[in-house]
Amino acid sequence: HAGNPLCSHHCSNLTQTPAVHTVSPGQQAVLNCNIERYDGNYVYWHKQVPGGFLRMVEVFSILASTKDYRLIIKNVEEGDSAVYFCKTWDSTKLIVTSNLPPPVLTVFPPSSAELQSNTASLVCLSSQSVTFADVSWLAGGSPVSSQISTSTAVQRPDQTYQISSSLTIQTSDWNMDKVYTCKVSLGSQTSEKTIKKSECPTE
Repeated sequence: HAGNPLCSHHCSNLTQTPAVHTVSPGQQAVLNCNIERYDGNYVYWHKQVPGGFLRMVEVFSILASTKDYRLIIKNVEEGDSAVYFCKTWDSTKLIVTSNLPPPVLTVFPPSSAELQSNTASLVCLSSQSVTFADVSWLAGGSPVSSQISTSTAVQRPDQTYQISSSLTIQTSDWNMDKVYTCKVSLGSQTSEKTIKKSECPTE
């Protein structure tokens, strides 16, 4: 972690769990920070909402007998949704969600110029989400783990969030009418939008 602005040469072997934690309003959220070795004096928890600054929310004194430093938020509210950092850029995304309307999904096909090369890009835009959303892709029904670039969530003036994600594909797969799916998870809810060449208008 030597290059982290929040973590000097003092810390190492730090693990935050879970990476994403989804709870309902009124419940208790427990975010874990496990430190195997640390020769500083304090552990800091910070909170950051999209587009906002880091804000310190908790400080613990380091104890030789303790490896776990938990941030416990009782009776959570939707305003507690944020990314929480424990003295490093390892983070836990906390999502407080009730029965929320699904985000609006739009998937854009590759441009005709892109299709002249071997690879092209699909872009999925998730908008009107009332909290954080996680974006994933499927190709031919199977999860895709690479060639994905997803933006940081941006909060709009109406307090909803917008996020975009692009998937780089092989032009040959697109021409063979392979089906691609953009999947957005919002707490326990998921929304999907599929796209394939034969369903797109020709230019």
